[in-house]
Formats: sequence, structure tokens, C-alpha cells
Amino acid sequence: MTITAQPQTDRPDPSVIAAQNDAFRRLACLGVPLAQPIQGRMHVTRSLMEAGDGFMAEAVKATGEFATFEPENDPEGWHDFGAVEIRGETVFWKIDLYEAGSDFRYGAETPDNPATTMRVLTIMLARDW
Repeated sequence: MTITAQPQTDRPDPSVIAAQNDAFRRLACLGVPLAQPIQGRMHVTRSLMEAGDGFMAEAVKATGEFATFEPENDPEGWHDFGAVEIRGETVFWKIDLYEAGSDFRYGAETPDNPATTMRVLTIMLARDW
């Protein structure tokens, strides 16, 4: 008897989500125009805003330029988390995916569908975690 693994078609494609997350992050942080509309917003923590001397701008730019995704920091392959070093300080960024129109109460049912998914990019000092 031979058992053949069936592909899971109900799971979203990680490469599609990764591409959308990367595009949204580059738009939010660097102003790079999108090829297709992607809903979302960016938040920075108070301590990042209060860091002064252009620190927040450097952190936002580094977040937009981040491209070092490896299995250790991106196990799902969604490109939804990263850490950057700014002046010796670690800055985390995270993208959470919500169902559009749910007031950020429910995770996205189809996270690879930009029409029904709202992205929230949060940038914070690691010490705030």
C-alpha cells in the first residue's frame, strides 16, 4: 500500500504573504510605491519616538531595508519579523495580519488576500519587549 501526501490547498502560500509584507514594509518605511493595493498602518512605540536625534528615522529606514530572512528569524516564511541594530541599540519590527473591518480584533482568515487583510507594522526598541 502506498500513501501519497496530498498538498494542503487551504493553507496560504507563504511566498505570497512574504512578498506582500515586504511590499507593505517598503511602502510604509521607504515610500516605495506598491504594484497592488495593500491595506495597513505603521506604529512606532513612544520610547522610539522619544529616542531623539534622528534615531526613529534611522530605525524606520533600516526596517524598510531589512532583507536578512533566515529560518531562525522567519520560520513561517512570511517576512513578518526582524531586528535591526541602530547605534548599538536593537530595534524590533513586527507585522501582524488582521481581518479587514474587524477593528483589529481577529486575525486574517485569508492572510494572502490583500483585499481582506489589514497589516499593522509595529517598530519598537527591543528593550520595550
